Amino acid sequence: MNFLSFFPAGVHRPLEQSSRKRIAGTSLGAVLALALLCLNTSCLAFGFEDVGLRAKRLAETSYKKEATKLPKELEQLDYDQYRDIRFRPEKFLWRGAKLPFEIAFFHPGLYYDQAVRMNEVAGGAVREIKFDPKLFDYGANKLEPQKLRGLSFAGFRVHYPLNTPKYKDEVLVFLGASYFRALGKGQLYGASARGLAVDTGLISGEEFPRFVEFWIERPEPNAKELTIYGLLDSKRMTGAYRFVVRPGVGTAIDVKVRLFLRENVTKLGLSPLSSMFFFGENQRAVGDDFRPEVHDSDGLQIHSGTGEWLWRPLSNPKRLLVTSFTLTNPVGFGLMQRDRDFAHYEDLEARYDRRASAWVESKGRWGAGRVELVQIPSPDETNDNVVAYWVPDAAPALQKPYEFEYRLLWQKDAETRPPQSWVVQSRWGHGYMRNADKSIGLVIDFQGPALKKLGPEAPIESVLWVDPNAEVLERVTHYNDVTGGWRVVLRLKRLDDSKTIELRCHLRDPNGTMSETWSYILPPG
Repeated sequence: MNFLSFFPAGVHRPLEQSSRKRIAGTSLGAVLALALLCLNTSCLAFGFEDVGLRAKRLAETSYKKEATKLPKELEQLDYDQYRDIRFRPEKFLWRGAKLPFEIAFFHPGLYYDQAVRMNEVAGGAVREIKFDPKLFDYGANKLEPQKLRGLSFAGFRVHYPLNTPKYKDEVLVFLGASYFRALGKGQLYGASARGLAVDTGLISGEEFPRFVEFWIERPEPNAKELTIYGLLDSKRMTGAYRFVVRPGVGTAIDVKVRLFLRENVTKLGLSPLSSMFFFGENQRAVGDDFRPEVHDSDGLQIHSGTGEWLWRPLSNPKRLLVTSFTLTNPVGFGLMQRDRDFAHYEDLEARYDRRASAWVESKGRWGAGRVELVQIPSPDETNDNVVAYWVPDAAPALQKPYEFEYRLLWQKDAETRPPQSWVVQSRWGHGYMRNADKSIGLVIDFQGPALKKLGPEAPIESVLWVDPNAEVLERVTHYNDVTGGWRVVLRLKRLDDSKTIELRCHLRDPNGTMSETWSYILPPG
């Protein structure tokens, strides 16, 4: 009898080959005894399958929203008061173990009133990490510790020596619903990721699934990665997640997901990203603002399954704007902050030039679907008003496991770019016009290695497509002798002021395509 047959599929079996040889010579009774012993000890390590089983069982029951049970003193905290509650550094998980990673936890309060259960996985065993007011420094807040007992954490953050070996930087945060965000070397928080987006941008309203429990694997002393498991729950679905985090110049998170639907959903957004765009080079500030641009991301970048690269500059629309790109087996998509010139922002506090780009690389074949971009009007820079995600054509079946995987990259240096050339800026408006009219002026600048080696006499031309609602009055394509790139200048006339204009433009030479495709939307007004 094979000893390994005692273990279910997918269960970790930490047995060396020499041990298996010794077992082969033992009696059946001894083998059974050893198997039973392992079933009650760390031979069965906790892993993704365990979380998957919990998600499946949870989906088989009716959804039960956990009641908010925060003391009034926590519910009434303002933003600054909540930020004054800090996890004590000496209490960080693994602080005394001299491990490369450490964990700190968030206190409930303000917007974060839902319980999140936390666990450590070490040696195959699971240990719950319980909330204790003694873990926190409450600053100037006057809170009675006895009223805080029995609470749960709101989330957690991961620390790692990212920028210097002498200090463990914050590199990853899970806080609020299914939101999380990470940092690479020299980066500041900008775009965020989510576990799932449900019915985003629909009149019926959006559903926000949330992570209700996490399990964090204790790393080895020289570990370069950290594994985290999450259980997601919401009215219409549950999910099991595995995050393998690898901090670096560009921090990478490998994500594995298994979803179970309780009820059908209208629109399921996978690997969603959120960001902020207030104003920029293609949209001037409405008020009196000294800053030229304010945004965490300036465009949606897509690498299609056919090899085409697309770039859609972001905007802050007057009305909700939902657009999409139909694709099959996309290579990746992301909300990117391409502009890294401080002089284009002039904000010493926010440092938008250092905000992280978020890039999703698909794993396996995602099939047919669309990358959808939702842009929401925002009166200021405090709102994440941009969302992008993948919507599969084939909806998951009820109660059946639906799996997908992807890699999420947080980038600033060595960002993912098209190999030939790309758009570096899209500007709206005219230069000097002797006879001003109501036409629309657009300027698009392309740069990249394929253009850099060419001179001003190169046979580069622009390929332009406009929808039937626009008439092209002028188009000029010429060499940019300052950047070594190429510029396309357009002048258009909108035929129906109540309708949108869509445009596409790329560069080519006699040998073929020389750039990504600039894809732009001009909403009415």
